[in-house]
Amino acid sequence: MRQRLFPRASSNSRLVAPLANLLAAGIFAVDTLDPFAGSVSVLYVVVVLLASTAFRRRGIVLCSLACVGLTVLSFWLVHGSEASGGALSRCVMSIATIVITALLVLKNQSTSTDLSEKAQLLDLTHDAIFVRSMGGLISYWNRGAEAIYGWSAEHAVGKSTHQLLQTVFPARLDQINRELLSSNRWEGELVHAKRDGSVVVVSSRWSLQKDADGRPLAVLETNTDISQRRRAETEVLKAQAELAHVTRLTTLGELTASIAHEVNQPLAGIVMNGEACLRWMDRDKPDLDEVRSAVKRSIADAQRASDIVHRIRALSKKGDIQMALVDVNEIVEESLTLVQRELVANRITLKLDLANQALSALGDRVQLQQLLINLLINAIQAMASGTNDLREILVTTSIDESNQANVRVQDSGPGIDPDNARQLFKTFFTTKADGMGMGLSICRSIVESHGGRVWIVPNPGGGAIFQFSLPRVEKDAGS
Repeated sequence: MRQRLFPRASSNSRLVAPLANLLAAGIFAVDTLDPFAGSVSVLYVVVVLLASTAFRRRGIVLCSLACVGLTVLSFWLVHGSEASGGALSRCVMSIATIVITALLVLKNQSTSTDLSEKAQLLDLTHDAIFVRSMGGLISYWNRGAEAIYGWSAEHAVGKSTHQLLQTVFPARLDQINRELLSSNRWEGELVHAKRDGSVVVVSSRWSLQKDADGRPLAVLETNTDISQRRRAETEVLKAQAELAHVTRLTTLGELTASIAHEVNQPLAGIVMNGEACLRWMDRDKPDLDEVRSAVKRSIADAQRASDIVHRIRALSKKGDIQMALVDVNEIVEESLTLVQRELVANRITLKLDLANQALSALGDRVQLQQLLINLLINAIQAMASGTNDLREILVTTSIDESNQANVRVQDSGPGIDPDNARQLFKTFFTTKADGMGMGLSICRSIVESHGGRVWIVPNPGGGAIFQFSLPRVEKDAGS
């Protein structure tokens, strides 16, 4: 339960004071009227202890001095100036006992007040702070916890934490407890239910308390409400998705000629194969093998056209991110299909150097295609405005020393001004007269949302090199 910053005398002091007076009077009477009763004055320590339950420092000191005064007065009334050595020693012993008791009581009260003040400080924070036993029973619950969850301290203390808050853990509870016991702390995000039934997301920090022998005693849990921050992050992700969608549509508009060319090729092949098929059929003796071959080629061309249309629809479609196991090499080859016409129109040679093994990663196929198309379009536009006769783009995929899947796009254009290099991935920064400064910013957002990074590689030989990496995933891990 919470403690007050400065414990004050309550209504109990009204009862304690008369009781302490009666007890002191009784001890004084017995000590004075019965000189053979022994060291009855030692019982004044009970009066001091009783006073400590209701009074502050000043009251305890006055009570102790009164008890010492009564002891001395009783001794004087009984023995006067003719006291024996034994009686005097008993009197001194009683006084010493009263003084020592008073000092101990004052020290204990000072310590209790200090602890109370520190405990009260925990009520000043907006975070939820509570202490629970190793069995999960709550023993302390601050005002921050009351504000966040809606449960009062009186209701929460003694209850099981995880049952009261209906905790949803990011991993199995036994795994979390093992980490807590091994490192004495744990941090993570939890989902809790409030008293009104609503849900709150908290950033939780657990600290383990141990005894002198190293045995775990209790857990101090501090929870910060991050629900609003999570909602804001979700809104930002939605806004980024909207912006990425608009950028994809803009890119498709720029690639209209390439798309038309790529679709027309298989359609023209279907027409040619259909005409050839009719010719083989019109013969006096139809050549069914040639007919069969022409039909197969038509089917292959139709499938190719369907694949192209499917990719275009995927790029233009507005939808949620679909994370799945993808092959980075396949992403590269699929993206190149849509920029092939731009490469031919600008007399640019494309060179591919793909890794000789599958580069599996967990990602959204459409977003990764958009990422690569943006980098390729940037490279094409950089060389289209340049005067260099050598127009070449080299796309390389590889695995680096940290087992990341790397994709590298290198062009032979004019390169990047070092003063602009550090700002290229910032939103709205552009070096193009008609640019919006969104392409590379979206590239960075896509890569970072996939747990990777994108950067510019210095190229003293000229031209620009953009490279991005994605965490590799074994195929069986994604199944």
